[in-house]
Amino acid sequence: MKMSNLCLCKIIPSCCFFIKFVSLTLFFVLYCHATNNTLTPDEVLKDGQTLISDGGSFKFGFFSPSNSSLRYVGIWYSNISVDSVVWVANRNAPISNKNGSVRLGINGNLLVYDENETVIWSSNTLINSNNYTAVLHDSGNLEIRGINNVPVPSFTCWQSFDHPTDTYLPGMRVAVKPNSGENQIFTSWKTVNDPSTGNFSMGVDPKAAPQFVIWEGSNRRWRSGYWNGLSFSGVPNMASFYYYGFKLSNVDSNGNMYFTYSPLNRSNKFKFRVTWDGYEKSYTKGNDSKEWSILQYEPGNDCDVFNTCGANGYCKNANKDLVCNCFKGFEPKFPDKWGNGSYSGGCVRMNQLECQIRNNTVADKDKFLEVDNVKLPDFADLSNAAEKDCQKECLQNCSCMAYAYVSGIGCMSWSDELIDVEQFTEGGNKLHIRVPSSVLASNKGKLSTPKIAAVVVSGVIIFCLVLLCLWNFREKVKVPSTKIGNDPLAVRLRQGNGYSTDLSGSQEIVGENNLTNAKDLPLFNYNLGTLPGGQEIAVKKLSRKSTQGMEEFMNEIMLIAKLQHRNLVRILGCCIHGEEKMLLYEYMPNKSLDSFIFDPIAKQQLDWKKRFTIIEGIARGLLYLHRDARCTIIHRDLKASNILLDQEMNPKISDFGMARIFGVDQDQANTNRVVGTYGYMSPEYAMEGFFSERSDVYSFGVLLLEIITGQRTTRFRFSEHLNLVEYAWSLWSEGRTMDLVDTSFGSSCPSNKVIRCVHIALLCVQDSALCRPTMAQVVLWLETDSLTLSNPKEPTLAYSSTRRFVDIDCKRDVQDIDSSSNHVTVTMLVGR
Repeated sequence: MKMSNLCLCKIIPSCCFFIKFVSLTLFFVLYCHATNNTLTPDEVLKDGQTLISDGGSFKFGFFSPSNSSLRYVGIWYSNISVDSVVWVANRNAPISNKNGSVRLGINGNLLVYDENETVIWSSNTLINSNNYTAVLHDSGNLEIRGINNVPVPSFTCWQSFDHPTDTYLPGMRVAVKPNSGENQIFTSWKTVNDPSTGNFSMGVDPKAAPQFVIWEGSNRRWRSGYWNGLSFSGVPNMASFYYYGFKLSNVDSNGNMYFTYSPLNRSNKFKFRVTWDGYEKSYTKGNDSKEWSILQYEPGNDCDVFNTCGANGYCKNANKDLVCNCFKGFEPKFPDKWGNGSYSGGCVRMNQLECQIRNNTVADKDKFLEVDNVKLPDFADLSNAAEKDCQKECLQNCSCMAYAYVSGIGCMSWSDELIDVEQFTEGGNKLHIRVPSSVLASNKGKLSTPKIAAVVVSGVIIFCLVLLCLWNFREKVKVPSTKIGNDPLAVRLRQGNGYSTDLSGSQEIVGENNLTNAKDLPLFNYNLGTLPGGQEIAVKKLSRKSTQGMEEFMNEIMLIAKLQHRNLVRILGCCIHGEEKMLLYEYMPNKSLDSFIFDPIAKQQLDWKKRFTIIEGIARGLLYLHRDARCTIIHRDLKASNILLDQEMNPKISDFGMARIFGVDQDQANTNRVVGTYGYMSPEYAMEGFFSERSDVYSFGVLLLEIITGQRTTRFRFSEHLNLVEYAWSLWSEGRTMDLVDTSFGSSCPSNKVIRCVHIALLCVQDSALCRPTMAQVVLWLETDSLTLSNPKEPTLAYSSTRRFVDIDCKRDVQDIDSSSNHVTVTMLVGR
């Protein structure tokens, strides 16, 4: 009896172990099936089960859109919760419950069944094979693969990439069919939560040269412009990494070509989608990001909408306002409507062409009006004419209304009205429009004799009035010569062309920048308290104890007199009285930025909105100095005390005593005399004397951190960190960026905006100058939240020992881009 009990005790645990083993094995098998990327004919994929691609990027199965209980079969990104569906099977036949299923039937047909076992969608595959398998690839493509023993082991019977819904993914081929005309490939959802067929479609028009088109029903809504072998000519602001990924294949045996897109940065996700409301949107998502960022969307403005200004008119954006114009030699077809902002009627010729007057015979008197930087008209014809013969070919055909020769396309012509023309600030192509010779006649616009006489008389009167005003003004501000006559600086200022001690004439100022011919600048009396008319002024007086001397004073007079920008302080004149040297500026009632952001009481007046406006203004001012001024200017002393605030708290950059001018081809300089403020100076400048535009970018990054934190970089209170830059990096890398925010406004600021600004600041203060962005990039990042930012490199602060090695790494990054397969240098608009 004891022996039996002992045996029983040994047998029962063994049975329990066996049962557990079988259960675990069954669970493992079921789990593997749930995460498998294949479906075979003997398997059923029920609602709740999914196929997962081999790399884990995509899932295939049943889903419901937001705010809907209807069930659809589709493909979506596996790790993105919002806007992740890229393909839908039964988009027009949803299932009302969760009892649907997917099976692979005979002939490789992929079938979707509802709860009644009724087929509601089929892939319509009709190829005989011994076996079939459906495979979900990590590209997002669902492939039905036929398997044979001979002669080909496997082949593709059907794939979702050949039957897209609204989304274009990298690796997908978009067919260009010259022999079949327009190919509407992608169709939008009906609404944001309804995948059924919508009102908009997107595809390719192959005529003349391929271009992408969005249709609303059968009507064009937008087009990309013609493909020139490198980019779409009607989208001049395409980011480099965006359009260099597009390629057009050679013609295959069926006469077709295919567009493909392969991103340069393969670690990021990309997709292109025609949205339910009729836009083509381009998205990207980095591995560390949880949301999609919009790279670009079209139509981007009213001018991009198809044929906004009608036939023979062209659209141009001026300060974001739509402006429609007629080409020279044309006039509005319906002037009354045109004046009220209704442009659909377009424009008509004012005079007939010479060849039309002569009954369609060739006439040499017709000429061509050149229009630059345009998106070429739609519906072009292509010929084999060489560039030198393109104009001649058009001129010999009276029905030819315009022509253009485009590298990568060839000779294009238009035989009807010019449709959907947009003029850009830069980019686009040159269009030659046929006009009567009278339009371009040399005497066109010349003044008649009576008009010339009127202009001369008016000019004399205006000239006399100006002289009278100047004489009266001279008497008011005249400075006794004994005051400044022997002052060395005054002597230098009044040299050349009869310069007086009252107001400056044309003078040559030679300072650290070695430039001449500075703008005229008034020289005022020392006893003058206000300007004529009572205008308030601010006076900058050079202290006798200041380390700044003659060169800095001369430098500031010369530089700031040349500059005109809303975010730069405006100089009104200067004054020299003995050893006293002063500059007269426009009065800034709110003083300087440091008097606000570092003051416990005053900083409360600056909420996040005002601070961000100040940040944007400073960035635009720097961009003007670096790129848009008549010469490139490096400020070299950008800091909070040199940012003045006007009555509306608009920022104005001041103090140009340390600034330097760069030549056209100069990108870096060296000085033995390092000037500026420590804490704001870039590593290469502070340690080695090298300075460039990126030196100002570094100072801007420090200033940006000060505005956000309300802490001085030179008096940093967190003693465990060397400075504000290191402290910001520490919190940002730990995911605690919001701990940086000034407590005076921290509770009301948008966290995503603040975190982005800190991210931009850390990109600006990287040790290597080459790794820092330009101010053009900074302004773009501040204005466009959708652009992706790269991760900054940790600031090491070991300037002299590490800088060159970091520079080499950054140069290698640039060289890697330059050595791309198409041998085109790519200028990145977003961080790499």
